[in-house]
Parts: sequence; C-alpha cells; structure tokens
Amino acid sequence: MTNAQTDEIPQETLDALVELVGTGPVPLGGYTLAEIDAVGGIRHLLEEQPADALIAEAVRSLAARNIISTDEGSDQLKIRGDLGIATAFQHRSRVTVDARVTGSEPDRPWRFVLMPQPEGITLEVLIDALGIHFYSLRETTDALDRLWERLPSGDRGDTSSQADEVLAASPRTALISVNRWDGQGDLGTHDVVLAQDDDTCHVFVRDPESPKSLVAAGLDNDEWRQLVTDRLP
Repeated sequence: MTNAQTDEIPQETLDALVELVGTGPVPLGGYTLAEIDAVGGIRHLLEEQPADALIAEAVRSLAARNIISTDEGSDQLKIRGDLGIATAFQHRSRVTVDARVTGSEPDRPWRFVLMPQPEGITLEVLIDALGIHFYSLRETTDALDRLWERLPSGDRGDTSSQADEVLAASPRTALISVNRWDGQGDLGTHDVVLAQDDDTCHVFVRDPESPKSLVAAGLDNDEWRQLVTDRLP
C-alpha cells in the first residue's frame, strides 16, 4: 500500500520489484484518465482534465474494489496493489521520455511515456485512443528498445530539409520530449521530431537561437537515439 502524492517506496518493496523485473516485465494494469486523476497521478500524463462526474465515479469504483481507502479520522488517501505501485513510481520519477506518434493504427497506442528509475528499471506507460493508460515495469534497456521499434526510422535525412514541408507530407511522424525536473520542481524539456519519408527519417531539433523553430539535424538512427538516452539518469 502507498500514500497518494508521494515518491516514497519502502526499500524492501523496491528491492523485490527490481528483482522481479529482472525475471521479466511486470504488468501493472490499465486505468482510465479519471482513475489516474482520482489518485493524484502525474498531471502531465493527462491529455485533458476529466469531468468532475467521471472522477467521482472513478473514486466510487476504486473504493468498491478496495484499491483506495483512508484510515478512520484521516483524509490521506491510500492506494493498494498495482495502481499504488504505478502511482508511487510516477511521483518518484524526475525524468520522462514522452513520445507521441501519428500514423498509428486506431487500436494501437499512440503515446508512449517512459519513466526511468536509478535502479535500471523503467515505468512504461502506453496510452491508446480511448485514453486508457497501460502501466508496466521493465528493464530500462528493454523499455527503450520497445520505444525505438514504435518510432519512425530510416536513412539519414538531408540537413537542408524544411520542417514544415517535411512534416506536412510525412505519413508517419513523432515528437519525443525528454522532460527533467530539478530539485525545485522546475521543468526543462528537450524535443526531437521525426518524420519518415519512404526509407528516410528526417530528424529535427529546436533552433538554439529561435526555440519555436525546428531545424534539420541530419542525424542517423543511432545518433538521434543517443541524443535521447544521453539525457536520461
């Protein structure tokens, strides 16, 4: 059991989870936007704020399944089971890799969020078109390999490519944002944008002199992936 809005995981529980992940992925279930909001999940995962009525229904559902509870005389929410583990790891994370893709099938995830942990494991969140968040714990190398497989790839793009033209014409694009929070809670974000054109993968990054603009980086698959992983803990 964990408390809502805390990054504290008992050391014995953490050690056991790390050992378990070493034997294979640990699925933690799928949850709606309203359920995540009801237990104080990280807000940046939410595409939109659920309606109050949906949150109230989510609270009733979670309480009926004995997933959430409070001690008598206390207003502090306690979260049980897999949802409690997933929520605790969310609050513990200081870095996320948030990838959004276009051109995916309607029944497949379109957004992938990785929350690497210092112990070499990662909380992976797959989000589908209905807003269901599917949580699992994986070894970080495995989670990254799964992410690369879902993103555009191909030969190195031309450094003279214009982002607006290429992105408009590409049937498959992706925005990868590496977010990092410092000790004061301030957020720093680094973006990589991909656009597939037949066997070519164009890579764009923010222009240092004009951050609202994208410039072609001319990176191959290994290089842009390394650019992302270099910013992880």
